[in-house]
Amino acid sequence: MKKVIIIPARYGSTRLGGKPLIKILGKPVIEHVYQRCRKCENIDEIYVATDDERIENFCKSANINSIMTSKEHKSGTDRVYEAADKLKLADDDIIINVQGDQPLVHPISVDDAVTPFLNGSPLMSTLAYKIKNKNEITDPKDVKVVFSKKGKAIYFSRASIPFPRDGETDYYYKHLGIYVYKKSFLKTFTSLPKSDLEEIEKLEQLRALEYGYDIEIVITDYDSPEVDLESDISKIETLLKNNISDN
Repeated sequence: MKKVIIIPARYGSTRLGGKPLIKILGKPVIEHVYQRCRKCENIDEIYVATDDERIENFCKSANINSIMTSKEHKSGTDRVYEAADKLKLADDDIIINVQGDQPLVHPISVDDAVTPFLNGSPLMSTLAYKIKNKNEITDPKDVKVVFSKKGKAIYFSRASIPFPRDGETDYYYKHLGIYVYKKSFLKTFTSLPKSDLEEIEKLEQLRALEYGYDIEIVITDYDSPEVDLESDISKIETLLKNNISDN
């Protein structure tokens, strides 16, 4: 049973074009992500799945394994599945989808997200981080998640959930863009039609919940902010300089 990280990296982001190759402290975002994934303990292989020759050419120059995928994919998950299929991974192989715009992704978090598959047989797992920056509670860019006492996701939303009717609460968790599944379930997931809630919130993980599939939530101590906007670059540079993600 292989454990393979696949990092989807699309060049044509609508909010920040060419994002994987934008340099942060002298290195492209995708290189930061790849180098951090290399520090994981429970991983056998790492690949970047891209749709663009510029990203592929950079990966070759940096000795990063890459796979060309279709430009027609509407989501990173579809890109990851095509890559897994091209790699001829077995149905029982574990695939870790690490979003290619997380230059602060912590290797311990990635390993933690895989742990449920080593101890049991969930369909899918992902990460939650307890929010410390109150601005993230109301920012729709930061996706919130609520989960059951058994650690199963109840809902993901760009809204502030839960809503504290009788006053303030510190029960806010942010969803981090790392997903783990066996190839067999990834095939099932990508074959499902888009769901209503997914279309409304623009969150593809809601497809799994709306079709009745459980998502295991793993709480991590390490944040992993994404590069979504131009303004995120300077923030992440500051965090990297201060080694915030490693504390």
